[in-house]
Amino acid sequence: MAQTPAGTARVSYASAGAELSEFFAPQRTPSTALPDPEPFLRNLTRGVLEVFAGVREVDQLARWLTEDPYRKLVTRANLAARARSARGVPARRPVHAILSVRFSSPADGVVESVVVVQGPARTRAVALRLEGMDGRWRATSLALL
Repeated sequence: MAQTPAGTARVSYASAGAELSEFFAPQRTPSTALPDPEPFLRNLTRGVLEVFAGVREVDQLARWLTEDPYRKLVTRANLAARARSARGVPARRPVHAILSVRFSSPADGVVESVVVVQGPARTRAVALRLEGMDGRWRATSLALL
């Protein structure tokens, strides 16, 4: 802060804005302050499969995804909806069995995982990367293989 002749403080708005944006930006959370990731991985995988089947809105998963995986999920869900519409197939709740959940932690507050899911027609894998932000897990990468 610079002093003015009258003795009052002058605030530099550029530096104050940078400090505020860092304060209000998502804060990294260490692994010790986060819950076990396995239930979250199972639930998120079920939610993603339900979005693709057309029985769940993508917006319901928005709080658990960062911007990039959310946009990819919206795009893929729209393509799946158009494919169902072109074939005249109604949306049905998927019946999947989660066969395995494997995850490792390459860094503190980060989990990389693969969830293997068996459906009626085929077995698929969902690859996820979770990062601890603001005291909870959020998916920063998502791929349905």
